[in-house]
Amino acid sequence: MDGHRIQDREKNCMPGMTVENIVKACEGTYHGAEENLHEVITGAVTDSRQVEPGFLFIPIKGARVDGHDFIPDVFEKGALVVLSEKELTNSKGPYIRVKSSVEAMKKLAAFYREQLSVKVVGITGSVGKTSTKEMIASVLAQKYQVLKTEGNFNNEIGLPLTIFKIREQHQIAVLEMGISDFGEMHRLAAMAQPDISVITNIGLCHLENLGTRDGILQAKTEVFEHMRPDGTVILNGDDDRLATKTVVNGKPVIFYGMDSTSGFAEKSIYAADVKNCGLEGMFAQIHTPQGSFAAQIPIAGEHNVYNALAATAVGLQLGLTTAEIAQGIAAAQTIRGRTNLIHTKGFTIIDDCYNANPVSMKASIDVLAHTEGRRIAVLGDMGELGTDERILHREVGAAVAEAGIDVLFCAGVLAEEYALAAGEACDVHYFKTCGEMLPELTAFVREKDTILVKASHFMEFPKVVDALKTLAK
Repeated sequence: MDGHRIQDREKNCMPGMTVENIVKACEGTYHGAEENLHEVITGAVTDSRQVEPGFLFIPIKGARVDGHDFIPDVFEKGALVVLSEKELTNSKGPYIRVKSSVEAMKKLAAFYREQLSVKVVGITGSVGKTSTKEMIASVLAQKYQVLKTEGNFNNEIGLPLTIFKIREQHQIAVLEMGISDFGEMHRLAAMAQPDISVITNIGLCHLENLGTRDGILQAKTEVFEHMRPDGTVILNGDDDRLATKTVVNGKPVIFYGMDSTSGFAEKSIYAADVKNCGLEGMFAQIHTPQGSFAAQIPIAGEHNVYNALAATAVGLQLGLTTAEIAQGIAAAQTIRGRTNLIHTKGFTIIDDCYNANPVSMKASIDVLAHTEGRRIAVLGDMGELGTDERILHREVGAAVAEAGIDVLFCAGVLAEEYALAAGEACDVHYFKTCGEMLPELTAFVREKDTILVKASHFMEFPKVVDALKTLAK
């Protein structure tokens, strides 16, 4: 191995992650040569296609594929060691026998987190986790080397894989944590061990499992029990449930929100003189204990003012100046499916179809209402809303009517409630399935339209966005 490759491997090594320590952290049994026990892995993945020399491979049994079937392949690609729930005969390399690969991975992520000096910002909430994460990462990147959660890697599989990507050059990790049931946040936070916890809001998500907003509050705030000593909690002071948490682990909470007088808590960081600039974004004067500054937020929707406020609070805690924070807010970008603007030759698509709940639906409808031209809302079912699901869909339909949206296309079993509630206030087109809707929608669209596309993930509305993009070519 030449000098450059040795240096690259040393740079990519995961601190403390010797094979011997991995065995102990996983509570597994080692099978292999003793000389391998002192080697340090350079990465850890569950996808055999991502294995590189020096990696740990974690095979997971899925509904269709069993990762154990790929163990011979990963050794051919240079894997240093693998986990296995099975005894391996004639193994081409060392392996660690464990009862459960998933549980072992979570134990290993918690161990690795403890080896790192990196500061961790943990983000949760019913709505806006990903967009808040993106805003916070953009702000912190003005001063630090930042690693952030990519895509939807925010659950009990995705979070450890994100933690495994942290290296010594990273100074901050911004980790998103998503849950749908009690106890999940305990398991996520035990891995992340945040120095700073941000909760965006307590909305109407996952009511099937969590029951009420108070249940959601209880589940989200499980994160507090696993914070680092002297950790800081940052909460939305305009949320009535979060405002009840004024002190956490003996330390006062930092609240943010709109203006200094409204809301449910006294806010040290707040926005004033908010201006909606349509699809160009938002403007706000942000006030902090360190002074005020003008924030040009390049992403549409009032909810992005809240994201900027949360990022401001985190930035101040980590030593950024207000000028650096303003620069980071101005540099923030969206990702596919999250209020992502697609400007075609003839019309504009607001791609917000990654997921949906009543709060985010209404926020996106408000974004559409501030656009020009014919405004078309393309909406699908929202999932996991419990016994009130039809009422909540009806409220969204009423919001479409109240916002003055010109046209409503909707598809799904529950989406019929949108159509009924919108009534004659706009031009309504209802379909039972997305497949039935697509040809009618693509034939309907014309130049200068602005089209919002939004539904829960299971509705597969990215295909709607793709069809509209194809139409524009």
